[in-house]
Amino acid sequence: MDEITLRLDLRNNNLRVLSRGAFAHTPYLTHLNLQRCGITTAKEGAFRTLGRLLSLNLAHNKIDVLYQEAFDGLSSLKELHLDYNRIEEIQPGAFTQLGVLNLLGLTHNQLVYIPNMAFQGLQNIKWLRLSHNSLNNLAPEAFTGLFTLNRLSLDHNELQFFPTQTMTRLPEVTRLDMSYNPMTYLGEESVTMAKLTHLYLDHMSLQDLSDQAFSRAGLLSRVDLSHNQLRYLEPLSGPKKITVLNLTGNPIYCNCFLRPLKRWAAAGGVKLLGACAGPPHLSDEPLQAVTPPNLRCRSRAEALTEEGEGGEEQESRGAVPATARPKPTARCPNNCQCDAEAHHATCEGRGHTKVPRGFPSKTQLLDLRDNHFHFLPASSFPGTSHVVSLHLEFCKIHEIESGAFQGMKNLLYLYLSDNDLTSLDPRAFAGVPNLTYLHLEGNRFAKFPGSALSLLPNLFVLHLERNAISRLEPAGLLSTVSPTLRELYLSNNTMASVARGALNSTFIEVLHLDSNQLTEVPTHALSDAPHLEELNLSRNSIRLVGPKAFQPISRSLKRLYMDQMGTEKMSKDALVGLGPGLRALTVRGNQLKELPDLSPLTGLEVVDLRDNPLLCDCALLPLRRWMENVRLEVAATCGQPAELRGQQVRDIHVFKACPESKTPPEERNFPEPRRQKKKKSKPSALKSSKVQIRPVNPKQRKHPKERPHGQPVKAKTTKNKQT
Repeated sequence: MDEITLRLDLRNNNLRVLSRGAFAHTPYLTHLNLQRCGITTAKEGAFRTLGRLLSLNLAHNKIDVLYQEAFDGLSSLKELHLDYNRIEEIQPGAFTQLGVLNLLGLTHNQLVYIPNMAFQGLQNIKWLRLSHNSLNNLAPEAFTGLFTLNRLSLDHNELQFFPTQTMTRLPEVTRLDMSYNPMTYLGEESVTMAKLTHLYLDHMSLQDLSDQAFSRAGLLSRVDLSHNQLRYLEPLSGPKKITVLNLTGNPIYCNCFLRPLKRWAAAGGVKLLGACAGPPHLSDEPLQAVTPPNLRCRSRAEALTEEGEGGEEQESRGAVPATARPKPTARCPNNCQCDAEAHHATCEGRGHTKVPRGFPSKTQLLDLRDNHFHFLPASSFPGTSHVVSLHLEFCKIHEIESGAFQGMKNLLYLYLSDNDLTSLDPRAFAGVPNLTYLHLEGNRFAKFPGSALSLLPNLFVLHLERNAISRLEPAGLLSTVSPTLRELYLSNNTMASVARGALNSTFIEVLHLDSNQLTEVPTHALSDAPHLEELNLSRNSIRLVGPKAFQPISRSLKRLYMDQMGTEKMSKDALVGLGPGLRALTVRGNQLKELPDLSPLTGLEVVDLRDNPLLCDCALLPLRRWMENVRLEVAATCGQPAELRGQQVRDIHVFKACPESKTPPEERNFPEPRRQKKKKSKPSALKSSKVQIRPVNPKQRKHPKERPHGQPVKAKTTKNKQT
């Protein structure tokens, strides 16, 4: 097959297994269609050479498991279609390489459960389609990290209760389709989604819903409750922007108890869709047309004659049968609430001074935040071996005794944020070998608590923001932190330096050092972190970024943030070594008058140069030419001279007067393909491209041991703003 092939359609063949390097000889593919090929397995590395691929269609095959790093190498993929397969398991790390994916289709598969962090790595996902599966349970952290998701399809599944805890992890979702799920009840604050505008709950089994069900979804504009079993509905509290409430196909009984809903709809301009199911004289009358005077109950005289039976109240009970969801009985400590079906227990903000005992044995999420424990003695949580996520934020804890969490063998998430901890006993985390995500931000640590972390062989993400750590020493990390640690967050501490060797023996990929007291880029320390992909140095006082500042991590670095550092100068060699692998660069809000050459950074997807006093004269011509020849909207404004202040660099005409002879345009800022005009092996489409995108082949890294089904992998918290 011709090496320069861009689109490859292999539908209706008999491939069965995609072996490692299956597409090594077609590296320029942008679209690959593998529908109906009988594929059962895509081995690790099958797509590793397809760094330019934008669309991959694997629909209508026989894939049953998505293995870890199955899609490794697809760094440019925008759409992935896995519909109509037999997928029943998503292993942790399956999607970690798909950082720019916008659409993921998993409809018509056999998924029953979505584990925590199943979609880790999808940093730019816009639409996730999980329709037509057999989902009956979603882990609390199933969608954590999907900060850009704005549309989620979960229709045609088997969810019996609204997954409130799971949905709160989706801050940007505007459209949610939960139709065709067998839900019977929606309780108070069931839908807690700040930006949700369209909610589809049609064709379910809803018999009742609380008037506070949508109180935490203030932007709702359209709610579809059609084809349920609702006979009565209270005015909805919370949303003020609802324009359409669809009640079509519900047995709505149009009597006096519907008047509050009609008044609410009239006051808010809400269009009610649907028709009355009774009484007989109003049957089939459109809800929008029926008037409050026609919504009558029995007369007062009739009601008085039935006073012994409850009068109008009795009628309302007859017309509107009690349909509240029965709560399963379960043992639960005093002053706490336990949901046996969701396996959640909470004692949040109840004033407890000791950790309550006696939770249901199958509890998976235990929320004890905002109490007053002060001290956690040994074996504080007996009988909680199934707990996966433990919340202890704002509990004024200042000491944790050795073995406090003993027996919590399934604990993956531990939140100790915003307490009064200054140090940790070396055996504080004994007995929690599977702990993966540890939150210690907002405490009073003055030193890195390295020794206490040595008992956590699976620690993946560590949060230590908002403490008082002044320095990272080699002894703090070396030989103490688990080799599985991938993300370290040290924002808002008091660090003035990072010692050489402090990051040695680690495989950290994400390091946040923003809002500290660094005065220079810790180049020497970075030489011990050859796998680093994301570095945040924003809001430090780094006036000068010197030569080769990032060269030790130039092969691995993908995202670099240097905003609001007061930087006055970047050496012309400051970014040397960084090339197509860098995807995001931000230097917003500094004091830069000029910038180093950005032309080698051909893989940039996000760049922010705003709020710098750039000197718009001929010295800035290379930047202007670079801006003209990239497929990015680059925002950069002039700071000097005064007459050009505030104008966009792209729009000003001062550069027309610059002498063209200084540096020939074709040799100045164009990516490599523009210079290699005579290279015959590349297609003409690539020759004319203004930005050359190359597949990134980073150095092979070690990865954490493969975990059992349901256990998460790393959580990406990258802020990927598109300029």
